[in-house]
Order: sequence, then C-alpha cells, then structure tokens
Amino acid sequence: MVGKCAGLLPEAGVIFEKSRKGRRAVTPPRCTVPAAPALPESMRRKNPPRLPEIGQPDLVRHFTNLSRKNFGVDSVFYPLGSCTMKHNPKINEAVSALAGFAKLHPLIPASEAQGMLKLCYEMQGFLAALTGLPGVSLQPAAGAHGELASMLIMRAWFRSRGENERRTILIPDTAHGTNPASASFAGFIPREIASGPDGQINIESLKAAIGSSLAGIMITNPNTLGLFEKRIVEVCNLIHEAGGLVYMDGANFNAIMGVARPGDFGIDLMHFNLHKTFSTPHGGGGPGAGPIAVTAALAPFLPKPVIIQRKDGSYAFDEACPQSIGRMRGFYGNLSVVVRAYAYIRALGLDGLREAARAAVLNANYLRARLSKTFEIPYNDHCMHEFVISMKEQKKMGAKALDFAKALIDCSIHPPTIYFPLIVHEAMMIEPTETESRETLDRFADILEELNRKAQSEPAALTNAPVTTPVSRLDELAAARTPILSWQED
Repeated sequence: MVGKCAGLLPEAGVIFEKSRKGRRAVTPPRCTVPAAPALPESMRRKNPPRLPEIGQPDLVRHFTNLSRKNFGVDSVFYPLGSCTMKHNPKINEAVSALAGFAKLHPLIPASEAQGMLKLCYEMQGFLAALTGLPGVSLQPAAGAHGELASMLIMRAWFRSRGENERRTILIPDTAHGTNPASASFAGFIPREIASGPDGQINIESLKAAIGSSLAGIMITNPNTLGLFEKRIVEVCNLIHEAGGLVYMDGANFNAIMGVARPGDFGIDLMHFNLHKTFSTPHGGGGPGAGPIAVTAALAPFLPKPVIIQRKDGSYAFDEACPQSIGRMRGFYGNLSVVVRAYAYIRALGLDGLREAARAAVLNANYLRARLSKTFEIPYNDHCMHEFVISMKEQKKMGAKALDFAKALIDCSIHPPTIYFPLIVHEAMMIEPTETESRETLDRFADILEELNRKAQSEPAALTNAPVTTPVSRLDELAAARTPILSWQED
C-alpha cells in the first residue's frame, strides 16, 4: 500500500496492511509459569488468532499518527455543552501517578492504605463543605451511576418509612437526559414537567403534577439551557410539603462551586461529576467518578463500606451499615479520578474554585452576547456556564445544526453539543469553560459567523463538511446499527 502524502500527518492506514510475516515489536521473556492443564477440545481455537506482525518503529509511528488525528482539549477548542471538557492540569496526573496511589492493590488491608483512605476521607469533607450536604460517598463510577445510587437511596428511604406507594418522580424538560432512565431503573415512574417560556420550572405545572404518589423531583440546576432556576427554593418547599425529596443532577455544578450550596436551597441529595467539575480527564469515555452527597437523614442509606476516621486518628472501611443500599462498585470506585480531583481542589482552595466558577459564567455570557448578534438564542437571559442557540433559521438557508457542527471540524474546533436540549429546535449547546482565553472565544465566534455567511451564499460548503478528515461524513445510523468491527483483506 502506498500511503497518501500528507506532510506531518501521514495516512495511518490499517495496521494489518502493514503486517509482514515474521516481524516483531517485542520479544516476551521465556515463560517460567508451569503449564496449566490442557483446555478441553471444545474450548480450543481451530485456527490461531489473526494478529498483525510489525516492527517496533512502525508500531510506534502507527499509533502516534492515529492519536494525532484525535480532537482533544490539549489540541483544539472543545466547547462541548453539558460535558465540560476543559483543561486538565498536568500536575494532577503526576500526583495520581505516584506509586503510593497508582500501585495500590485494591485488596490491600486498610491498615496498609492509610494515605489513600485519608485522602478519600478529606475529599468527602471537601464535597460536603461545597454542597452543604454532610453525607458523602465516593463509590459511584460516573454521573448516571451517581444518579442511580441517589434514586436507590430515595427508594430505600421511603421503604424504611412504609411509604412504598410513592413512586412518581417529576423531571423538568430542562433536566439531563439520563434522569428518566435512572429513575425507571430504580423502580420509579418518571413524569415530565414542562418549563415555562422563560426556561424555568413552571410552578403551576409543578403544583398540578404533585399527588399522593409523589416520591420526588430530579432537577438540574443550572439547567440544560444554562439558566439558574431562580425559583429553586419554592420548588424544594413544594416538594417537601408534599412529603417528597429533591434530587439535583450535579453535572453543571462547575458553574456554582464555591458560590452556592445546594443544601442551602433545599436539595436532599445530588451527584457530582469529578471528571467535569474538578478538571479530571474523561479518559476516552472512562473512567469517571460520580460521588453523591446527601442530607444527614439520608446518610445511613449511603453505599457501603463508608470511610470513617477512628478515635485514634486512623481510617477504616465501615461495613456495619444496616440501612445501606449496598455496594455500587466491586471495590470502592475509580480512585485515580478522586486523587486528581483532590489535587485540583487543594491547589485552588475555596477562593480558586469560586474564581473558576465565575470565570466560566463570564466566558459563557461574553460568547452569548457576541453570538446573539447573528444567531437566535431562544432563552437569551443571563446564563451560567453554558447557553443554547437555535439554528432553525439557518436550516431554512439549507444548513442544519449538524452541518455547522461538521464544518467546525474543518476549522480545528470540536463541535458543540447539538440537538439537546430537545425543547430547542436545531439546538447547539455551547460551553466555553473557565480556562479559555478571550482570543479563543473571539476566534470561535468569528468562525461561526463566517460559517453563517457561507450558509447564506454557499450552503454546500457546510453540508459537504468535513473535508479535511481521514473519513468524511459517515452514515451514523448505519454505523450504529451495522458496525464493521473486524478487518477483512480485500
């Protein structure tokens, strides 16, 4: 195969195409482990696995060139709304890689892991202080996992009170999309609540939905329109008066950390996304971390074991939790992510976290103000860390939100979130984060405005994008339904 000439970014190709019989990238040491009993004939392969045979330099170059085709926060602007892809300080990586953390075996006795347990205990305290909710568990592995843990706690709470008939969970249409699934999985019945024309929870619709079967509400605040729910205290009071609990999706907590405490305005339980709020990498889809925080009344139901500090100052896992919902993880969660978040919090302190939240809000409002001159912003009010524009007028020109998103790739910008939230037609959700400079924001706005001019005069320039990627626009439906998962020789 003759590779394409592409300067500093050569065509990577498929590694099997570079395979040549007899070549090796590594020579493994001679095996000194006694041979195991032979597998039954029925379990043996009929043919050896097809593995590429390639020299080490070619192997290194292949994967290096593949990695350079990725879009990431270390290479391009990444305004992915609601996902908070922001700069990850490299000092956090260095801390998490320390041997005392990275080489800690999950089965080591607690007495030999006092440093890690102390870190986790202090991290629990940090999250409790930031939320005003004293009970914290670090176990859940991601946001939706934290949602589920919270819903299981809510279910256990009502069962402990003999109120098994409470099964209805109210969910505003501006909440995160995973909320209904988490509620359903925990045995609740989700019911959507329409927002008002201002993008806020409609109090009258909420009152009408409250009944004897109410278990609680799952609210995202700031919501997915990027707006802070101004009537949050009234919402919490209404739910509590009806005997329900208030869960808050903490995926957008980065907009209010150090500024507002959810426990102070009536939240009973919530989850965090450490891999969003506290600047730790998503890790290519994982691992993440989704700790939960709850009121003192709900703390007995937290997942076990619970990390405690003994009277002598040592730390331990407490398994004696009779009301606990049980384990959410085989061990204790993705602690490397917790270490990164701990380092971030210790480095910034409360004042630094507050400054980061305010900078995120400032950046979002600056960009909103600039783009409002060109694009429709349906809920064009003071936003928090993100905002949503509508491309419905651009669609009339012949270029949809999807086309704008694909065209941004050719401009070395990762596309924002599109088509969410569902209440905005041709939605594009933009989150600049606190770590981006004004120059970066201006460049992004300039590019979007230029793409808008192209949509008016030459929509094909957008509908054919991207044109600079190894593969252009894919049939995403076919790729999802009938993926090709193995290489076949021509």
